[in-house]
Amino acid sequence: MRHARRRIVRRVARLAAVGGLLLGGTMVTRAVASEPPDASAAPRTLAETPSGAGADLVSRLGTDRTAGHWVDSDGRPVVAVTDERAAEAVRRAGATAKRVRHSMSELRSAASTLGSAPRVAGTAWAPDYRSNEVVVRGDRTVSGSDWSRLTGVAEGIGGFVRMERTEATFTTRLNGAEPILSTAGRCSAGFNVTDGTSDFILTAGHCGPTGSVWFGDRPGDGQVGRTVAGSFPGDDFSLVEYADGKAGDGADVVAVGDGKGVRITGAGEPAVGQRVFRSGSTSGLRDGRVTALDATVNYPEGTVTGLIETDVCAEPGDSGGPMFSEGVALGVTSGGSGDCARGGTTFFQPLPEAMASLGVRLIVPGREGAAAGTSAPAGQAPGTGAPGASGAGASAPGAGVDGSTLLARLTDRRNIGPGLLVVAGSLVALVATRWIREEQDRKAYRRRYSATWG
Repeated sequence: MRHARRRIVRRVARLAAVGGLLLGGTMVTRAVASEPPDASAAPRTLAETPSGAGADLVSRLGTDRTAGHWVDSDGRPVVAVTDERAAEAVRRAGATAKRVRHSMSELRSAASTLGSAPRVAGTAWAPDYRSNEVVVRGDRTVSGSDWSRLTGVAEGIGGFVRMERTEATFTTRLNGAEPILSTAGRCSAGFNVTDGTSDFILTAGHCGPTGSVWFGDRPGDGQVGRTVAGSFPGDDFSLVEYADGKAGDGADVVAVGDGKGVRITGAGEPAVGQRVFRSGSTSGLRDGRVTALDATVNYPEGTVTGLIETDVCAEPGDSGGPMFSEGVALGVTSGGSGDCARGGTTFFQPLPEAMASLGVRLIVPGREGAAAGTSAPAGQAPGTGAPGASGAGASAPGAGVDGSTLLARLTDRRNIGPGLLVVAGSLVALVATRWIREEQDRKAYRRRYSATWG
């Protein structure tokens, strides 16, 4: 009877150990599948792969045979082409081809002609790849005579220029993720960048000229920094150097409201049709889609070219705020029309162009940082006004590890540690049960042998 019980206990222990091995192996497999990418690798977004495929095809086929590319509702790349041979090349590459009449060269020539006409404040234009047209919009501040003259220019270009009037007004959104104040007004902090020596806030250029001093928005906030470089009009970006030279902890996080933030892992370029998010101190986190690239806007203060056009809403005070998608930084808020009650159009300064012009790079997490697009806690720290910086509204976890942090790491299913612990414990249990059985068999043999020999 005693031997039967021992056999049952040993079998149960072996089954538990084998089950532990299977469970631990599953946990490790799931953790590896969801493990954050190497920080040295190029960050990607869900729409970046099809966007890159479309851009490569346009670059290879040339602007005389193509007319832009976009991402459809299913996330697949679509390329506008002007001839059947180009369409075959696009289909062989796994993308969708759409035959159009006018090439990118013609669309750009039309935009150039519009740009050379007498400037009319309150107008904007951008190529619409899907309709194969250049769309010109005029807000309610444009007089009838000015609109008539611009319509005459459009008619001289050809039938692929579409004229539209809008009741809203195209304005810079002076007054992002976190508010910063100066004598010029209220703006939004965009992304934290560095030149390798000092850290900066990259925000909108129309927020203030070089030399503008910025402060935080809360009582007791000190000086955030001073604008040291920028470009507006023409472009719309500026660089605010931190007063103490450093962005602080969590510089790779942008605030999205309610004490939360999104970790930024790199910079990229959007595609038409891609879903994007914008965070601003006035209207908070908003989302929409990219509707056009290389847009031109004639603000009352001047003309800005090369902008990203979206259907994301924005309001005064959101200027300079960050636009991103899946943790990839795309641009900073420039201006637009409408509001978040009725909707509208918002334009963004592309981030890669601004960083290249200013000679800075994005501050991103190391290998241990969160994966692109994952949410990170965003605390409020005193003294600054840039998202992700010390006092900028979003901070990453500190370097120290307390008990709660350790517990969170051990229970995080993206961490391979718990799975390895289960595997190791199961192996120990399996070896232990095997050793106990061998010892028991050895003792039984000795007793039997001794009795027989005696």
